[in-house]
Amino acid sequence: MKRLIAIALIVLGCLTATLPTANAQCGIENKAFKAGEFLSYDLYFNWKFVWVKAGTAAMSTVKSSFEGKEALRTSLTTRSSSRVDKIFILRDTLLSYVTPGLSPLYFRKGAHEGDRYYIDEIWFSYPNGNCHLRQHQINHEGKHSWKETEYKECIYDMMDMFLKARNFEPNKMSKGQKIALPIADGKRLFNSWITYRGKQNVAMKDGSSKFRCVVFSFYEREDGETSEIARFFVTDDDNHIPVRIDLFLRFGSAKAYLKGWQGLKNQMEAKLK
Repeated sequence: MKRLIAIALIVLGCLTATLPTANAQCGIENKAFKAGEFLSYDLYFNWKFVWVKAGTAAMSTVKSSFEGKEALRTSLTTRSSSRVDKIFILRDTLLSYVTPGLSPLYFRKGAHEGDRYYIDEIWFSYPNGNCHLRQHQINHEGKHSWKETEYKECIYDMMDMFLKARNFEPNKMSKGQKIALPIADGKRLFNSWITYRGKQNVAMKDGSSKFRCVVFSFYEREDGETSEIARFFVTDDDNHIPVRIDLFLRFGSAKAYLKGWQGLKNQMEAKLK
């Protein structure tokens, strides 16, 4: 559940069919957000046909520096509620540094799930127009693994993909269109993609707000099997904020609802009430 929530909250902004090549150092002009933005979510899980609050998530972006160069630092935290802690503890912190043009520089994920804790790290560089990854993972037993790989295409971490994808244009896509998403963690590269599903008006769980949204599904292929991991609903305006995420789990289903926002770069125009 932990990994699915993280993937959904990060990848749910992907809104175009064309991703940058490594020759452009994997950057893009940022028009969707600015330093000082903060988003918060409530997480719910379907337990024996009853929806219960499972926890919260929050994402923030601030001005920073990385290895002496100007950067944006984005963090995501997910926390299970005390009620859910009795069944499954969720304490995740994801951290990403990117250039002002959103090229990935560094990614770290500290994940506490149940009685296990592990760390993923990635350092990005761009020699000769390629995308070089130095990957590091500390597993739940404390074992370190290191890996270095280089690609001609851009590879992203989950955080950077979310930031970059928020700047794409959904109105240039056709229903059913697929978008490849090469996303790495501290050890692997995932065969994953999203499919555009069209537009829909979406109400929040308490009925207090309603938004115009574009809808996407996120898929992964592993061991020859393709699975829909999440379906997400993103504001149909210049901010491209995810307002609801549906998660399809092996043992049930979960949802994340936007609770609040502040520091938006653009006017919130997708809110209907």
